[in-house]
Amino acid sequence: MPAEAVGNEAEPPRERRRRRGRARARTEALLHTLKRSRRVKANDRERNRMHHLNAALDELRSVLPTFPDDTKLTKIETLRFAYNYIWALSE
Repeated sequence: MPAEAVGNEAEPPRERRRRRGRARARTEALLHTLKRSRRVKANDRERNRMHHLNAALDELRSVLPTFPDDTKLTKIETLRFAYNYIWALSE
């Protein structure tokens, strides 16, 4: 016996689900536009996040003592050097 037939057999099965809230049917073109807009916004957020991270690492590099002043440490080198420098100062 199918699942629809269980219960009140006089009631016809629902063909469409009712939407809740303010959701509406969206065309494929509108969905594509929304996805593109969301991707552009996500890219902007990621770009800003990386700019802030790089600015913070530049500030950290400026306070760390490096021997050749023209040498720029990589991100991971900067973090490791800062960790070791703080550890050495605390000893």
